[in-house]
Amino acid sequence: MSLSLVQSSLLDDDLSLFESIANNLVNKGYSISLDALPKNLTTLLLQQINELADENFKRAGIGRAKNHVINDAIRTDEVCWITGNTEASGAWIKWAGSLQNYLNKHLFLGLFSFESHFSHYGKGDFYKLHKDAFKGEDNRVLSVVVYLNQDWSFEDGGELIIYPEQDLDSGLIAGNKITVIPNVGTIVLFLSEEFPHEVLPALRDRYAIAGWFRLNTSIANNIDPPR
Repeated sequence: MSLSLVQSSLLDDDLSLFESIANNLVNKGYSISLDALPKNLTTLLLQQINELADENFKRAGIGRAKNHVINDAIRTDEVCWITGNTEASGAWIKWAGSLQNYLNKHLFLGLFSFESHFSHYGKGDFYKLHKDAFKGEDNRVLSVVVYLNQDWSFEDGGELIIYPEQDLDSGLIAGNKITVIPNVGTIVLFLSEEFPHEVLPALRDRYAIAGWFRLNTSIANNIDPPR
């Protein structure tokens, strides 16, 4: 399957999806689209996952640059950063760029760059409650997750739990929560600073792409790194 076929389908297939995502972000701050990733792109990404060797995945940590540490009490997954050096990853970056352009045009978000990685949760792996960005401390604006798990059921665990409301002072979480089963093709986006979330322990191998649209915080000649 050629990259050109994936790219040509973007113009016709994704406009209504992008419009739905934009409307959801405006109205709710998050968007969940089931079985929504273009089929050709999904096929390429599933092939990529099957071909990735175990050594390409590294233990995920928390924090950035010199503050990056491994903490088994918070997360135990592993990741492989996406560089666009394969047909599948190039098609994914192209698709994410189209979404970025649409959201910038219609929502004026000022999204400047995009970073993403494949994630792998083995049996028992989890990611405790966290936010992807904190106000004034990072430049991640919008988080995106795409799932790559076929025939996933509730009994397989590994759900993404999003908490729309949280009392940060008391540490109490409101009773309402959003549960997302990591089925193949499901696309989740949410404002990075606004939504605490967690990944429950997986009971079998669980694969996804996690990505972040970022603002430009480069100052003078110091270029803000992509990750």
